[in-house]
Amino acid sequence: MALEIERRFLVRGGAWRDQLRDRLHAETAIRQGYLATGEEGLSLRVRLARPLGRAQSAFLTLKAPAPPEGRALARLEFEYPIPVSDGEALLALAAHGVVKTRFALDLPGGDWVLDVFEGANAPLVVAEVELERGDRALELPVWCATEITDRRDLSNASLARRPLADWPAGERDDLLATACGGG
Repeated sequence: MALEIERRFLVRGGAWRDQLRDRLHAETAIRQGYLATGEEGLSLRVRLARPLGRAQSAFLTLKAPAPPEGRALARLEFEYPIPVSDGEALLALAAHGVVKTRFALDLPGGDWVLDVFEGANAPLVVAEVELERGDRALELPVWCATEITDRRDLSNASLARRPLADWPAGERDDLLATACGGG
């Protein structure tokens, strides 16, 4: 059993590109679908990932709230590699999904990635950092606009069910204005 401790942020601008971990292998195309989700944060997802210039891989992941429940900062995460053909078949069964490009970043304080969402969730850009401890101090890059760790409506599972394109225009515009420097 693994405990995932993660903080998430809306991203402002493109200065994050200066922090790409390995320019040749920093980019991964991701398609993921949700086979089951629950209001309390339980999700079962299938992910197909194709790093730039490499073979595609597939994973089945179960995420669940970690005791004590409440903050979205820590979750239980069980992730298993599966054959790509199984991943494709499971993805076809998923009622909801997201498409994004993930970039690995070279920043201190944890394992940083940045997701650029496509399709119905474009132009959303979210940075995530996995931490060893939830109480660890973190120096945020200037391009991290707003912390969204506790916003379940901006989790990948929620964005799969209710993509940004389906949000009321005012709500969507407010969120994107925050990411663009308004908040």
